[in-house]
Amino acid sequence: MYIARSLASIVQSRLFRGKAIVILGARQVGKSTLLKHLTEQTDKTVLSLNCDDPDTRRMLSDISAVDLRLLVGRNQIIMIDEAQRVADIGMTLKRIVDQYPDVQVLATGSSSLNLRSAINEPLTGRKYEYTMYPLSTAEIYQTLGLSETRQLLASRLVYGSYPDIVTHLDEAAELLATLADSYLYKDILELEDVRKPAVLQKILVALALQVGSEVSFNEVASTVGSDPKTVERYVDLLEKCYVIYSLHGLSRNLRNELKKTRKIFFYDTGIRNAIIQNYAPVDLRTDMGALWENFFITERIKYNAYRGRKVNYYFWRTTSQQEIDFIEECDGRFTIFEMKWNPKTKASFPQSFMDTYQPENAYVVSPENYLEYLIEI
Repeated sequence: MYIARSLASIVQSRLFRGKAIVILGARQVGKSTLLKHLTEQTDKTVLSLNCDDPDTRRMLSDISAVDLRLLVGRNQIIMIDEAQRVADIGMTLKRIVDQYPDVQVLATGSSSLNLRSAINEPLTGRKYEYTMYPLSTAEIYQTLGLSETRQLLASRLVYGSYPDIVTHLDEAAELLATLADSYLYKDILELEDVRKPAVLQKILVALALQVGSEVSFNEVASTVGSDPKTVERYVDLLEKCYVIYSLHGLSRNLRNELKKTRKIFFYDTGIRNAIIQNYAPVDLRTDMGALWENFFITERIKYNAYRGRKVNYYFWRTTSQQEIDFIEECDGRFTIFEMKWNPKTKASFPQSFMDTYQPENAYVVSPENYLEYLIEI
């Protein structure tokens, strides 16, 4: 079963405008499947190259003008998967875009570390760049409908939203374990010459257990037997490989606001649960508050990204323990959210925040009403 992706119509509308189209995102989120789906709907001739193949990497990394002409040939679309693995890929893409303006370049990358740095300067003004995430709530709703979207919530919280997981729930635990073991560390261990995979694993476990809480690199370092600089470096790599992301504390006006604080969340709750090897159902879990918070924040990030909204994300906390789970700032206006797994739990927003920042909207989100904030009808 193919679940239609939000980026499909966006990418379709950008084809053959004289620019490369670059899609970033974690491995197995569906980047290649999306491009294959799009190219199968066209009568254009397509050349597909996978840079996980060593011969393909060598060919593209220092290709001569003659070989480039022979490679392009009569093809009208050049599709390059895992482009971050090719040395100087930015210059190769620039040459194709400049020399063959009628040829559409489509490139994917599972790490923003090497690919962004490689393409930003050579492809300035020559590319459209998008990020693809695991399946969003809106994508599932648009393909499967309301009833199945509601039914899938519990399994998505436990097993996540990777396409292969959602479409093969009977094999979810096995597939997720394979995904985490085979793909999660692949780029990270190759990037920047990571020499201590055991430390990386311990850091991931520590972060997974602290989802929804403020993270101190000093405390994580002490827990895993490392140093804060190593923790900070590995966290940076994990962010650039789309495993985790950070929320920073909002601190602008009040004296008692906590400064330089951060929370770390996972782009996929299934990956988070695989790291700590906890696939317990939602009614038996002790971490549902944190899991629900992680899930909803990530879904809002997907929702905003696919609609082209430029949003800054924060949480808020004071020294007196007043707190707001999630804040969006768009065009200078604030929208705030409190996430409650139990719909009967009462929630209120600190008056000091309301008076100081005057948010445009304030919502309490539970499994009963969450679809209102993730689906646009």
